[in-house]
Amino acid sequence: MKVLFVLNSKSGKGSGENLEKLITDSAAEAGYEYRIYKMQGGDEEANVRKELNLYSPDTVACAGGDGTVNMMACILAHTETKLLIIPAGSANGMAKELQIDSRFPEALSLLKTGTAHKIDLLKVNGKICIHLADVGLNARIVKRFEQDSRRGIATYAKYLINEVFLIKHYRFYIKHDDKESVHKAVSLTFANASKYGTGAVINPDGKVDDGVFELVVIKPFPRIHLLSIAWKMFIGRLNNSEFVEVICCKQAQVRCDKKTTLQIDGEVIGKVNKIKIEMLPGALTMIVPPQIASED
Repeated sequence: MKVLFVLNSKSGKGSGENLEKLITDSAAEAGYEYRIYKMQGGDEEANVRKELNLYSPDTVACAGGDGTVNMMACILAHTETKLLIIPAGSANGMAKELQIDSRFPEALSLLKTGTAHKIDLLKVNGKICIHLADVGLNARIVKRFEQDSRRGIATYAKYLINEVFLIKHYRFYIKHDDKESVHKAVSLTFANASKYGTGAVINPDGKVDDGVFELVVIKPFPRIHLLSIAWKMFIGRLNNSEFVEVICCKQAQVRCDKKTTLQIDGEVIGKVNKIKIEMLPGALTMIVPPQIASED
């Protein structure tokens, strides 16, 4: 087996000499060849594609956050090259979704013990989404979070609290699978997965390999219900809230009555008022813990 390691040293946990030593030890134990590519900035997607062409690995192991994982999903979609996540970001939502241990040695061990498993991807306004995208409340929080040099759940919570007092209401016109509906909402999530990197479960029934995605509509709510909604998110029962509606679909087109911020896998794309979402079933092969593949 040949493994290309893509290391993003600017991610939340970093990926320095300690990880490189662990890679050396892991390769010696598991008996695979490897090469390390360190992200330096610039057109990283083009640089990684060049490395792939030169080295032709069986597997890419990327150490970074959801943004790095998203880039690799774009590159590896519809290929047979497998992707392993080594969680090194601030929140690592997709790694948590796949139950990949946040400790480097345990994540690396999946190169020997893990199972290849195909998952779905979304295409949102032409861009690949491996995890979650949304417009409205959370997307605005992500935008402010990106502009802060500090990372972690505490920083995210600060912007959540600030945003609660500036909640905007939107009217979304949704067409999905030949059905049409209109929804008043403060947030609309396009969910391939179930939870954010913070651990908050936005889509309790979501699976990354079921061939469908969910639109999670958060309706306008009195501020007094904020703690109740947050609690239900963290215990995985948000779909029981009177302020939440979940729409399951394979494709959707959304129009908003005013432009609002769109974020995809933690990256702010910009302000939009039209969104097209498509399902790409089984488009990416991941290396996952054996129990994930056995759950199907």
